[in-house]
Amino acid sequence: MEKRELTCIGCPLGCQITVELENGEVKTITGNTCEKGRIYAEKEVTNPTRIVTSTVRVEGGSKDFTSVKTKSDIPKSKIFDVMKDINKAVAKAPVKIGDVVIENVAGTGVEVVATKAVD
Repeated sequence: MEKRELTCIGCPLGCQITVELENGEVKTITGNTCEKGRIYAEKEVTNPTRIVTSTVRVEGGSKDFTSVKTKSDIPKSKIFDVMKDINKAVAKAPVKIGDVVIENVAGTGVEVVATKAVD
């Protein structure tokens, strides 16, 4: 049986969680003090995901770059593919917070949105 130790990021408590797996299947989760911890731990060991934050070049704006993030989490295994798309992207000014800069980034079905306005 495989054992994984995690620090939960589901809430501010930062519980130390132990997950036991057998053949890739979660058998037990211990150490969490709330339901968010159980959900986080199960997802982290079976299908980890992340929000990606970065910057995108802006043409014709008061600033050369705007900050961006994925609108929702993407599979951890796709981070490098997502970053390739982000690094190639160019936004045209003006850019507003929430503007979609990239649709369906790296084939994930997730949008990349601006998190900073640029006039």
